[in-house]
Amino acid sequence: MSDAAAPGQPVLADLTTIGVGGPAVRLVEPTTGDELLAAARDAFTSDEPWFVLGGGSNLVVADDGFDGTVIRVATRGIEVLSETDDGVRIRVAAGHPWDDLVAETVARGWSGIEALSGIPGSVGASPVQNIGAYGQEVSATVVSADFLDADTLEFVRVPRANMGLAYRTSVFKAGQSHPARPGVITAVEFELHNGGGVSEPVAYAQLASALGVALGDRVPVADVRDRVLALRASKGMVLDPADADTRSCGSFFTNPIVSPEALEGVPADAPRWESSPEAQDVAVPLGELPAPPPPPAPAAVKLSAAWLIEHSGIPRGFSLPGSRAAISSKHTLAITNRGGATAAEVTELARFVQSRVASEFGVLLHPEPILLGAFL
Repeated sequence: MSDAAAPGQPVLADLTTIGVGGPAVRLVEPTTGDELLAAARDAFTSDEPWFVLGGGSNLVVADDGFDGTVIRVATRGIEVLSETDDGVRIRVAAGHPWDDLVAETVARGWSGIEALSGIPGSVGASPVQNIGAYGQEVSATVVSADFLDADTLEFVRVPRANMGLAYRTSVFKAGQSHPARPGVITAVEFELHNGGGVSEPVAYAQLASALGVALGDRVPVADVRDRVLALRASKGMVLDPADADTRSCGSFFTNPIVSPEALEGVPADAPRWESSPEAQDVAVPLGELPAPPPPPAPAAVKLSAAWLIEHSGIPRGFSLPGSRAAISSKHTLAITNRGGATAAEVTELARFVQSRVASEFGVLLHPEPILLGAFL
């Protein structure tokens, strides 16, 4: 496919937060659950490739575009299933904007996702990526997902135990070491606490410092939301059309989880945290499919990707000569479109970052966004 769109053909750069990507053959935008199921069944039974698009915040589309159907989920709605003095269960349409959901739960005094404020994208994408920030992950509150299976065309409710939720991944996410479960999420059910406006225990040191409290303290959920939004904005992680630093996918790399043996080339003063044994000693360069991982190590360590990038000699604001893609001037984890960048420029910079960190520390970084199109 050419990267020049034919008249009336949707350009995917316009539908992503990083603003790169060529045209799609067709775009459908269902706004109701029934429309979403019908559109998905049509796509799943056709001979053409298909892709489900939410908010476009964790996606890099190739300059050649996508030679198939893009289903842009535009459903909305929050349904309260049950509410007691202790907790509340809600079912949320997959296309509902994630931060709109967080704002609504904070307004109602519910806790559980307040530290996930400001994350762009849709509710349906939240378990796909197992989104997390500032000491919270969606895996702690998600109960189930309503799901149309692309292989069987069966409409099922997938419980949390069957989602394979791990650090920034799930069975729904393509390109992982385990088989992805193809299909479309139509709604997600969550269980939150009904604590009268009091947050979950603050579990992230930077957030605790910003709030002026100790780790483990509880504060008003509105205060957590306000502080998280301010912290994210300071890193260019809250969308602002006037700020090129926010024209990104958010964090482009996940924090690497490695075995202790892989720390040989990492300085002792590098930030690190104990982690579950999901060691990823050998990461995958962009454009290659991952090989099956080695057996989990008995222990694992999570490193700071931002620290590794900065200490490999790549400063904030860095760009390759002549490129319109650059490291954010506020945060080294984000690759930004400074205006008119191509997907090729974005991935070229990402590969450069991978090579620098690998050369300096012997650790290869994994890209966090989904890479869609010709460079896969």
